[in-house]
Amino acid sequence: MAYNLKNRNFVKVIDFTPKELRFLLDLSESLKTAKYTGTEQPMLSGKNIALMFEKTSTRTRAAFEVAAFDQGAHVTYFDPSGSQMGHKESIADTGRVLGRMYDAIQYRGKRQSDMEILAKFAGVPVYNGLTDEWHPTQMLADFLTMHEDSNKPYNEISYAFVGDLRFNMARSHIVTAALLGSDLRLAGPAHLAPPDDIMAVADAISLKTGASITYTEDPVVAVENVDFIHTDVWVSMGEPKDVWTERINDLRSYQINANLMHASGNNDVKFMHCLPGFHDSNTVVGAEIMSHTDMPDGIEVTDEVFESDASIVFDQAENRLHTIKAIMVATLG
Repeated sequence: MAYNLKNRNFVKVIDFTPKELRFLLDLSESLKTAKYTGTEQPMLSGKNIALMFEKTSTRTRAAFEVAAFDQGAHVTYFDPSGSQMGHKESIADTGRVLGRMYDAIQYRGKRQSDMEILAKFAGVPVYNGLTDEWHPTQMLADFLTMHEDSNKPYNEISYAFVGDLRFNMARSHIVTAALLGSDLRLAGPAHLAPPDDIMAVADAISLKTGASITYTEDPVVAVENVDFIHTDVWVSMGEPKDVWTERINDLRSYQINANLMHASGNNDVKFMHCLPGFHDSNTVVGAEIMSHTDMPDGIEVTDEVFESDASIVFDQAENRLHTIKAIMVATLG
């Protein structure tokens, strides 16, 4: 069933109903099939989209640009120093200016409050490429990937999220799993537990959708019989480097390694990560972290797991393209 999402913002998943989310996921599948079969029809010809990045990106920028090009739209990329927003011009004023020139705006930044102001004043759809609190476009990609890999409907998917549970990825998974009726097990130390207000929201939604959202400090308990094990970096974008030592001490027992994968009891369990991931020392940051710790084989995930057949992180990354395309088509097409 189709839903009219014309001119809607996509700034957090909780703004959408379960049926609207499933419509976007179904549309993502259709657009992915069309791209692969060479039958895609441009529905955004003549549209202009502003891509604003306060935080740098690989997947988000690439996905928005290719999705727009595939659909016949044009984009303008603003890097972190490419506009006056927040410096000489307020967020509200920037939104009102860009809304007169563009048909939609993607913003990847720090504060969710900035995202909400932009969406309030722009007068055109605003898409959240990431904030410290929410990562909604990643959620559609993650759930499409789990659906494709397991061939299960969204309300039969069972998965774990292991690590720091306070920030955008865990918060977004908690709400999205609740809306789609999934079984999500969260594992992390008590002082890095999910926020009470987010759990309360998820619990209220779950009463209607039949979802199960549970929290434990024991990662082995969390992963029992799940289909997928997710994690994220242990230090979020913008946090100082001196947090690493403390965070590694807090989370070393939550590393995704072969033993934890085996503890699921599911020979087909898959590993997922929104990327980038610190699984080896082949990056400047990865090398620096590993040279100052006693974790030479990876931080939040070992290289053994990341490079194994169980890893579907690049399927997940590709699906950013198809799901972001669905968001733009649904709100602009």
